[in-house]
Amino acid sequence: MAGRIAMATRANAPQKSSQSALGSLSPEKLIHFFRLMYLSRKTDDREILLKRQQKIFFQISCAGHEALLVAAGLSLKPGYDWFFPYYRDRAFALTVGQTVKDQLLQAVGADDPGSGGRQMPSHWTSKALRLMSPSSATATQLLHAVGCAEAGRYFSNHPEAAKGNYGPGDYRAFKDVDFHADEVVYTSVGEGSTSQGEFWEALNTASNAKLPVLFVVEDNGYAISTPVEANTPGGNISRLVANFPNFHFAEVDGTDPIASYEAMQEAVAYCRSGKGPAFVHGHVIRPYSHALSDDERWYRHPSELDADALRDPILKTEALLLREGILTEEQLQRLKTEVDDEVRKAADEALAAPLPKIENITKHVYSEDLDPTDSVFSTQPKPVDAVDHTIADLINSTLHDEMARDERIVIFGEDVADATRDQHLKSGQLKGKGGVFKITAGLQTDFGSDRVFNSPLAEANIVGRAIGMASRGLKPVVEIQFFDYIWPAVHQMRNELSNFRWRSNGNHSSPLVIRVPIGGYLTGGSIYHSQSGESIFTHTPGIRVVMPSSAQDFAGLLRTAIRCDDPVLFLEHKRLYRESYGRGPNPGPEYMIPFGKAKTVKSGSDLTVITYGAVVPRALQAAQKLEREKGISAEIIDLRSLSPYDFEAIAESVRKTNRVIVAHEDMRSWGFGAELAARISDELFHDLDAPVRRIGSMDTFVAYQPILEDAILPQPEHIYAAMADLAAF
Repeated sequence: MAGRIAMATRANAPQKSSQSALGSLSPEKLIHFFRLMYLSRKTDDREILLKRQQKIFFQISCAGHEALLVAAGLSLKPGYDWFFPYYRDRAFALTVGQTVKDQLLQAVGADDPGSGGRQMPSHWTSKALRLMSPSSATATQLLHAVGCAEAGRYFSNHPEAAKGNYGPGDYRAFKDVDFHADEVVYTSVGEGSTSQGEFWEALNTASNAKLPVLFVVEDNGYAISTPVEANTPGGNISRLVANFPNFHFAEVDGTDPIASYEAMQEAVAYCRSGKGPAFVHGHVIRPYSHALSDDERWYRHPSELDADALRDPILKTEALLLREGILTEEQLQRLKTEVDDEVRKAADEALAAPLPKIENITKHVYSEDLDPTDSVFSTQPKPVDAVDHTIADLINSTLHDEMARDERIVIFGEDVADATRDQHLKSGQLKGKGGVFKITAGLQTDFGSDRVFNSPLAEANIVGRAIGMASRGLKPVVEIQFFDYIWPAVHQMRNELSNFRWRSNGNHSSPLVIRVPIGGYLTGGSIYHSQSGESIFTHTPGIRVVMPSSAQDFAGLLRTAIRCDDPVLFLEHKRLYRESYGRGPNPGPEYMIPFGKAKTVKSGSDLTVITYGAVVPRALQAAQKLEREKGISAEIIDLRSLSPYDFEAIAESVRKTNRVIVAHEDMRSWGFGAELAARISDELFHDLDAPVRRIGSMDTFVAYQPILEDAILPQPEHIYAAMADLAAF
């Protein structure tokens, strides 16, 4: 279409345009540029009409941002570069190849290709275009972009890791990874989102590592109703970020197509050259309210709105086309009519499109290809020695074996490396750290600093970057140093990692492993080194949660976690790391245990204790004492896997003993045991001869003084008393 108009221009319109007035844009390209801008604006307008007709359910516009975003899209390569946009990026998505119909299918909640009716409008997604599915959270995607750039660099430095399957015995069906040494990763936010911690964490890592990430700030002056000066000291984010090293910085009038294009061209060229990241701060306008549910007239003075209207990029570009003689009034109107017709047709097709099927609701919550509950992950141990190893030893050896087998595995977190200043490590002058619990000791020495490295002290940074890496084809196995400090990462886990596959309707996924030391019984661990809270994560669909208690179970389940295709939260009770309980021989480099399979630690006939983690040896101690002193036989079930959990094993045991106790270290109230007790009571009521009992810690925090800690956490004597009482019921 733009080609036909350009031909007509050359034949009929006076050619007054000068190269200086258009910068590096040719007349033909400026026409194409305007067409994309106008297409975006008219798509916004059509959505607003559909919302007022109650044919869609939400609307948020890109109006006023079009020039900056078309400039960005025209400067990048779809299917070559990677894109982590945010919800104002309609014009960008159209420029890199998404269609109006794709966008309107999402608006009406049809079975759209990007989300299958699961995402609100303006969540641009396309696997082919490398548009990575965004969420409604702000700034979280910046860390994904950083991780994606890190993965691209890794594959460039390790091209052998980008090749497909590794051969027989490989249960993860790797595909070839397409990478380019000069690829750029685009990501964008509004100026309000620059207040988020992830914004600063992303800039920090991109700067440190000189990553080819293009950060675009679309500054329209308002975060909903909050003006920029209330978000940003001095009202200008460019002044605050100016001292980050290795960056290319540009501040531009984002309503000016020529200035925006020149700024984007320079920024992308800088990133492609390998010099580092770029930061483009575009001053744009917001001629429409934040969303259709908002009315900006409540908080913006009419004079301010009038001033914005004079800077409208659509009107400015129209004026440029006419002033430079690139289009006549008639040709401009013809172009607009063509776009209007295109948008109208796309809307009609979207409204007639089939709706999502209800039976597909649970599809893509987890991987359909490599389900970790599958029997393929069940292998027999083939011990490589007769030595009883600690849990810490077997975690380390499992990580070592898997890294040797799979070059896509990278390990990072706080203090996990042997020594960041590795020149001293290589010379033998340093022993190396390898984690506060020494779990990753020696891995950096054996596999190098580009595969095992320390992160900044920022948990969201760890998980967010890992999401980007995993979405690109790496297999990050990251560590959160203590469960007590996982909370800054929960936003990334709950709103990004857990639903990445589901919200994109299977287009994207992020299979990674998060290792987390958890729990108390430390004698002095106190509030901030003794926390449990696994029920928060088992309540999150899309993330697998496991918590073994013996060395061989740790090895088998960790290997499954690494080789499966789902995100896994791997909880490691730090009290058990080097205890005598649960030690065992190394089961070999192919030993795996499926998720969702409990283990009977002790058989019994009179009652069942369902437990996991550090309570397992304490329940076993109590059961042995009970049998010795009272002749009561208790069966101990170690769940090992919490999400999914093995209800069949629970039911089988309860039907045998007719009495059950659910015991865990976390607080008794609102804990994981409450769900188990409720389901047992609901589904196994007729098999019970007594009420379901629960044992947990007190509903408080763990204290530092050992006598208080012992009273707060469940001890063997507490479990013993509960079992004796239940047996007598």
